[in-house]
Amino acid sequence: MSVTEPAAQSPAEMNPDSAADARATGRAMRYLLFIAGMGGLLYGIDVGIIAGALPYLEATASVAWHLSAQQLSFIVAAVLLGSVLSSLFAGALADLIGRRWAMVLAGVLFTLSIPLIALADGYLPLLLGRLLQGISGGLIGVVVPLYLAECLHARQRGRGAALFQLLLTIGLVAAALIGLYQAHSVEAASTAAQLLAPAARAEALFSARDQAWRSIFWVCLTPGIIFTVGSLLLAESPRWLARKGRLAQARQALLRTRPAAEAEAELRDIEQALAPQASHPGQTSQYQEPLLSRRYVLPFLLACLVLALTQATGINSILAYVVTILNQAGLPGATANMADVALKVLNAVMTIVAVVLVDRKGRKFLLMLGTGGIVVALLSAGLLFRSAEADQRDVRSVLQARVQGDSLSIQLDRATLQALGAASAESANAPQGAAQQLALAYSYGPFSNVKSLRSDDPALPVLELSRADTVQADSVIGAFFRHLHLNPFADPALAATAPLHIDSARLSALPSSQHGWQVALAMCLFVASFAVGPGVCVWLALSELMPNRIRSNGMSIALLINQFVSTSIAAVFLPTVGQYGYATLFFYGAGCSLLYFLTAALLLPETRGKTLEEIEAYFARK
Repeated sequence: MSVTEPAAQSPAEMNPDSAADARATGRAMRYLLFIAGMGGLLYGIDVGIIAGALPYLEATASVAWHLSAQQLSFIVAAVLLGSVLSSLFAGALADLIGRRWAMVLAGVLFTLSIPLIALADGYLPLLLGRLLQGISGGLIGVVVPLYLAECLHARQRGRGAALFQLLLTIGLVAAALIGLYQAHSVEAASTAAQLLAPAARAEALFSARDQAWRSIFWVCLTPGIIFTVGSLLLAESPRWLARKGRLAQARQALLRTRPAAEAEAELRDIEQALAPQASHPGQTSQYQEPLLSRRYVLPFLLACLVLALTQATGINSILAYVVTILNQAGLPGATANMADVALKVLNAVMTIVAVVLVDRKGRKFLLMLGTGGIVVALLSAGLLFRSAEADQRDVRSVLQARVQGDSLSIQLDRATLQALGAASAESANAPQGAAQQLALAYSYGPFSNVKSLRSDDPALPVLELSRADTVQADSVIGAFFRHLHLNPFADPALAATAPLHIDSARLSALPSSQHGWQVALAMCLFVASFAVGPGVCVWLALSELMPNRIRSNGMSIALLINQFVSTSIAAVFLPTVGQYGYATLFFYGAGCSLLYFLTAALLLPETRGKTLEEIEAYFARK
């Protein structure tokens, strides 16, 4: 009697426990990436949500609560201020309570900020809610990339950081779409209100706009709750647990996302990095080395340089003002608004490309590819604007002669345009009989302002230059610094009697739509290059380059530098283009991007596939 041999079995059939473990680790990994991605989504919402809400907030809160323009500016800037403040202590907090609990705290603060803003009945609760959003965003920007770097395997770390950036860009798109949806709702309410009496019409429009900005914030509550609850179910960072001496828990955290053999090998590397003396007698522990040693200084400075140059490209300011840029380039308003949405979608799509490539091609390759594309894009945009701005005419003396007392009123009607010499304007970039635009920079003593006016505005508004819209009221902070004989803020007393001075006034024809589309293509190349390079790799540089001993606090400092550069560029953007034109700003960004390219090519090591301990050893060797 013959015996039939059993059929060959797959490894999963031979060892069902191993297959179950592999499925469990896969689920844990997907869950970890999902929650970290939700952190990126919240970060993007933090940055982008105010753009859609601000027009309605300004139309209702200014009337109901008598908010000044300065107070509205504080509401917009409160997120940035909160982010800067939380960046100062985010690393220390993550070291104290752990990465997981710091993420939970960030989610709680974001979730609490939503009802505080959406139910606000005055300036202070609205300002406090925005400040909480900023604090939450600063924590997320430091702690989530830190958590990903310490929890993911070396071969998955790039994809994890790319996913964080991808969800950040999706958060920007989501914020824009939420604002667009509410804009359609307000337009529908406006159409319906045309049938009402004037008083009822005004009340209906006020109600629709008030509900619009509150609804924009209410929609953001759901992702905040998901991130908060989801963070509670995450495992703590194994490297943080090991630093606290909780090796058994560190082993369990590693086993959630790795096979047993890989977990044990990585835990040995972590223990060896924390206490080399235990395995190599006579070797100095890294925790006994001075903080100014090569091991710490070189990667810290390199990470700070990468983050500073990322913002020096002008990405945040260009995305914030892209509609204005395209309008000035020659595209009509509606087309420029649609281009804004398209650019944010392109940003998300190219981030997906980066997710695919970052662990295949490496960080160095993507940074060089991205920064090279940014240099080309910004140079192209700068040259296009330079060709258009070359035909500007200096009309400063004409307008200065029209100043009466300490104010000036100007309207770009036909008589004014003829007086300013517009009739003789001819430009290769502007069609015959093109509309004219006037860029003005003026000052009262130490206070300056910039404004612009276009002749194609159907309402032909009158531009008023006055002391009231330029000189800001004194503040407690400004008075305090002047009492200390420091002067970071201008003194309103010096502008009380200062005359109106026209610093610059340039009149030019609006460029053609063809010129506008050429600038739009340059902006597309800029956004696509940034997304595929710095957009993803900056988070990796922030988390991978920092040594274990200083990672949390070093990331806080580097992110603070990143935000400082971003804030500085945003603060000088409008004054710079008002005084010197858009070409100057684009050429400056191209120069910084060229330095970025050289940094990536000559100084940045390739970190793809290397553990954090191997990266640290690279900088420590003689």
